[in-house]
Amino acid sequence: MNDTVKINRGLKGIYFERSATSHIDGAKGELSYCGYSIHDLATQSTFEEVAYLLIHGELPNETELAGFDARLKAARTLPAEIHTVIEQIKGGHPMDVLRTATSALAALDKGSADTSEEGFIRNGINLTAQVPMIVATHHAIRNGRTPVAPDPTLGHAANWLWMLKGEKPSADAARLADVDFILHAEHGSNASSFAARVTIGTDANLHGAIVTALSTLAGPAHGGAAEDVMKMVAEIGSADKAAAYVKAKRKNREPVTGFGHRVYRAEDPRARHMRDGVKKLSQEMGQPEWYDILQAVVDAMQPYARHGLNVNVDFYSGVIYQLHGIPMDLYVPIFAIGRVPGWVIQCLEQRRSNILIRPLTLYNGPEMRPYVPIKER
Repeated sequence: MNDTVKINRGLKGIYFERSATSHIDGAKGELSYCGYSIHDLATQSTFEEVAYLLIHGELPNETELAGFDARLKAARTLPAEIHTVIEQIKGGHPMDVLRTATSALAALDKGSADTSEEGFIRNGINLTAQVPMIVATHHAIRNGRTPVAPDPTLGHAANWLWMLKGEKPSADAARLADVDFILHAEHGSNASSFAARVTIGTDANLHGAIVTALSTLAGPAHGGAAEDVMKMVAEIGSADKAAAYVKAKRKNREPVTGFGHRVYRAEDPRARHMRDGVKKLSQEMGQPEWYDILQAVVDAMQPYARHGLNVNVDFYSGVIYQLHGIPMDLYVPIFAIGRVPGWVIQCLEQRRSNILIRPLTLYNGPEMRPYVPIKER
């Protein structure tokens, strides 16, 4: 065994590639997409515009955005065979259904095999439109309802809520869902994006990489934070019990869900936009207690902020879904809906200067030893 080799478990602190897509400054709590602050994008942009920015590297003009939006809306279709697949596995977890249906799309679309730049962009736009449709279609089928047809007059986020719930969302609710997708659209070399790059590194197609990313996101250590926050909120029950809950958790050296992040030492810059939205939506829905509990936890955690235990974006996301009456097993699929453009550009970047990603492991097993025939063991 070579004791001079440094092991960076989890590849922590390792730069494996260059990227012009997102920049994260964990110490300052800053995030930008293609040079644009997440704060500007969250307050002034739309998910469609951000998806265009990520895939093309520049903000669109009005004509370009209109054309991109038209392509997204035209792709809001699922083959009949996908409905059949979903029907057959409707009792599965929504992430398993989403992964399986996405894989089936590759088998049904001959264009999925196109690994050119144009093919990646075409398939990326299609998947950005189709992933929310799969989630909404499965949710309808598993509840014995006929899937709601997409509404071409609605934007990406509003149409998703319409298809999921069968009722037109308010402008504020649609905008908050839009912001949620923007904030989750891209975040550097996270686990699912890295996994997608590994797949592209083998010269696989985009659908295969997205299936890999979905499989990775399904792991609770990556995509499960919003669900865990809602479980915590339910356990706390009321705002006046939050301080005691936090005190008990800290005394037992247990983590408080929704605080701390692998890359941020300061507050997650995405969190403030979700916080403002949750406050407004909870008041609109007549359920301010959810926001009150969250803020009581934030107040109780304030003394630990200096240790890097600041609130992250997922701390607020779950309450938004709860207010919409969305079941917890859809929280990770919703994360996936927003993240598709980020996966697409990560795969495009990998393809443009492709190399097989093949790190090393340092062997620490037994020394060489003789083989003993089975009858002599």
